[in-house]
Amino acid sequence: MTDTAAASYLTQEAYDRLETELTQLKEEGRSEISKRIEAAREEGDLKENGGYHAAKEEQGKMEARIRQLEHLLQNAVVGAAPTEKGVVQPGSVVTVEMFGDTETFLLGSREIIGDDSDLDVYSEQSPLGAALLGARSGETVSYEAPNGKTVEVKIVEAAPFQS
Repeated sequence: MTDTAAASYLTQEAYDRLETELTQLKEEGRSEISKRIEAAREEGDLKENGGYHAAKEEQGKMEARIRQLEHLLQNAVVGAAPTEKGVVQPGSVVTVEMFGDTETFLLGSREIIGDDSDLDVYSEQSPLGAALLGARSGETVSYEAPNGKTVEVKIVEAAPFQS
């Protein structure tokens, strides 16, 4: 891995789940979509063949997901899920006070939680994420926002993500 800015933290569980998804898409997924495209082609005129166009569009989305997964897995930093409560680490669910509001989010990659959660996710490489890393509950940290202003954030709680 040469570009650490593109690296994403993943637990071993998340890495394995994504690797399984990639294998399924490359093998069964590609085979299935090829059969659907071929069946739609046999129906005749491709200009007015909705099934053909839908299958080609689905193929494009699937290939994009394959590329995304390959890049993510190639650049992943795989580590154990955090176990220490009270310390902000990749894979932690963090509650902060910022601008007078309380916000809770996962620090890491959306791929850690999959599609089953509506929890917000912030990258540990973002300005906020980088400022929070290693901080403890009760501490206040600051970071420079993209607009150049300094933002103070109080860590209310940090706990390991539980799926």
